[in-house]
Amino acid sequence: MADPRNTDPADQDPRESEMGRRSDGSSMSPWLVIGVILLVAVAVYAISAVLV
Repeated sequence: MADPRNTDPADQDPRESEMGRRSDGSSMSPWLVIGVILLVAVAVYAISAVLV
């Protein structure tokens, strides 16, 4: 169960401090965004090649 807000850090569950440290980063990697854009571009190219 989650600790209440403003709980003394010494009283918090150690697993929660680990989760808090990991959540400071971005939610998606820039490479993942670039990969998705490239994948969509390849799909649009393939669909347009089939239709023409």
